[in-house]
Amino acid sequence: MANTNLTIDMIAREALALAHEKATFIGTINRQFDKSWSSEGPTGDTLRIRIPSAYTRRQGSRVMDVQDSVQLSTSLVRATQDGVDLRFNSRELALDMKDFRRLHLEPAMAVLVSGIEGDVLQGCTKAVWNVAGTAGTAPNDLAAVGAARAKLNQALAPKDGNRYIQMDSVTMGSLVNGLKGLFQDSAQIKEQYREGLVGRTAMADFYENERVYSLTNQTSVAHTSGVLNGPTLVNGLVTVTTATAGLPTVGAVFTIAGMYAVHPETKTAYANLQQFTVTASTSASTMTISPAIYISGPLQNVAAASGAKLTSTSNVTSAALVWVGAATTSYVHNLMYHRDAFTFATAELPLFKSAEECAVKTWDGLSIRVWQDADIRNDELLTRIDMLYGYAAIRPQWASRITS
Repeated sequence: MANTNLTIDMIAREALALAHEKATFIGTINRQFDKSWSSEGPTGDTLRIRIPSAYTRRQGSRVMDVQDSVQLSTSLVRATQDGVDLRFNSRELALDMKDFRRLHLEPAMAVLVSGIEGDVLQGCTKAVWNVAGTAGTAPNDLAAVGAARAKLNQALAPKDGNRYIQMDSVTMGSLVNGLKGLFQDSAQIKEQYREGLVGRTAMADFYENERVYSLTNQTSVAHTSGVLNGPTLVNGLVTVTTATAGLPTVGAVFTIAGMYAVHPETKTAYANLQQFTVTASTSASTMTISPAIYISGPLQNVAAASGAKLTSTSNVTSAALVWVGAATTSYVHNLMYHRDAFTFATAELPLFKSAEECAVKTWDGLSIRVWQDADIRNDELLTRIDMLYGYAAIRPQWASRITS
């Protein structure tokens, strides 16, 4: 016999379970800050997240070289409220929970979670400046994945089993075809716990996700030379003025000749150039980039090829720019990341006193509010499902795009 007593709590619990099941990217990133926006936590839309301090080493037994703590922070802004709205008539409400879930909740939650997950995944990917692989060529072996893994290692991302890859099905198909033997581990198949999990290799769990970021290069890749603002090269530099006019593409990645990445602790130059991503276009030929450039001190992140520190007279103040990909061409940017590279948090929406049928449920860092009210004119029950959330790239250096 059909269950005609579908309660608001039942619907909220089922909706939340479906959201948790479908969140393949959100479910693999840091969600430790959810409690900060619970009913018991502080109020406000913005949460300031502190980044661990950085220091330099004193060598030898010389006089103490006491350093000021260099404290950086990023902000997690709770500013986005998304939802899906439904309506049911009396006949449709005379369903048991199984039919209600299949006919109504599953398609509704698929749309809601897919949209949120796509926005978060693409927004986080744009914040990442590391890129591995060959633009326009889908990887068919582990070379590109290994290069991305190396970039995480160079940034000292923990090797603790919390690394993941989000990859579109076309790229995944090419990779799986070249690695047939590696993706047949029966133990991995048995341990699949989320839709889209393919397996684990190269120190990461692989997920298929069609929402990965697709970047279309504009005329920005015509910029082959740039002048670093200053005019001297100083710590914290964040803008580049290019010699060629044209709107730089937000999310595009490039290198600057002579500016090499360094080990975060020893400051020794790596063999690869430091990569940068465009975060904003402030004029037709000026763009803001990330990461900020530090040429000395505990935050130093670039050096000359020889390992020497860059100076204001270095030729990188007017250097060649090399972009990832060609002009007016689209590239898929899959993502390899450590869990703590990004964070996602939801907040408990309020229960209004006048709302008799309203419930908020929270599970594993996801909070959903379901609110119902009757439309007596049309014999319908109106239902809205809402989620209030925010996300941030805490340590984008602990991630790398894999272009194809």
